[in-house]
Amino acid sequence: DGEGHPICCELWPGNTADVETLIPEVERLRRRFGIGAVCIVADRGMISKETIEKLESMSPAVFYILGVRMRKRKEVREEVLRDEGEYVEVFGQRQKSKDPSPLKVKEVWVEDRRYIECYNAEQARKDAASRQAILEALEEKLKRGDKILIGNKGYRRYLKIPEKGGHFTIDEEKAQEEERFDGLWVLRTNTELPTEEVALKYKQLWMVEHVFRSVKSMLRTRPVYHKYDATIRGHVFCSFLALILVKELQSQLEARGLKLEWKDVLRDLEKLQEIEVDFGTQRFFLRTELRGNCVDVLRAVGVRIPSAVTQ
Repeated sequence: DGEGHPICCELWPGNTADVETLIPEVERLRRRFGIGAVCIVADRGMISKETIEKLESMSPAVFYILGVRMRKRKEVREEVLRDEGEYVEVFGQRQKSKDPSPLKVKEVWVEDRRYIECYNAEQARKDAASRQAILEALEEKLKRGDKILIGNKGYRRYLKIPEKGGHFTIDEEKAQEEERFDGLWVLRTNTELPTEEVALKYKQLWMVEHVFRSVKSMLRTRPVYHKYDATIRGHVFCSFLALILVKELQSQLEARGLKLEWKDVLRDLEKLQEIEVDFGTQRFFLRTELRGNCVDVLRAVGVRIPSAVTQ
């Protein structure tokens, strides 16, 4: 909903393309919950030109915040990313590990289409370092022959196709071109939300996806060995319930003025364990050290901090 609480989850056959699920889900949500105003937040894989046209033609209107394929969309490459407008800072550089990731945003209009360009300096450094590592590894591998590199997507994007009888070489122009995408992502929206709020709403989508990946690991959502639809749905629904608990935990933390990254909370809670020790005829339970955000999380949900040693 508007506050980020999960409402429901749906399952589709595994051979269904993501782009085919969006419109039916919008219509289903409206019928099931009587929802009037809808704002779709979706990543690049869910969107096509036809989908956007359908969303804009629906009545009542459907608002959207959509990820854009920066490299493939000519309009984005040549107009949005070349806009010389100034960024507005949403979050500055981290001072502490628990601080939110740095974020700058700016609004760009192309005719009647509204884009939001987002920049994360921290991610830009990671992208640059990752690309440099690939180029260095590629250079070493080229010395030993180039045929084995053709099937590697990570390497292939930086290879220059040789003339007949020649060998692959590193495409320096392509490598330099990639620099312009470091730390960037672009959104398209038809909402009237403030620029920074559009970016933050989209980041909530990342949080949901990250939590689901974490939940799959914690609850062993995958692999699924069930062979009946009903048991598969029940299995996945457990993950959905976990997502609801995560959202409630975050709400409790924010109510106490704490804005913690989910990955940091999960990391610290995973380290909190109880160890059973038998010493002669006595049995003791030892609590591991409270690290990072553990104390804040336990207090936020009203859980008493367990003693270091109990018997």
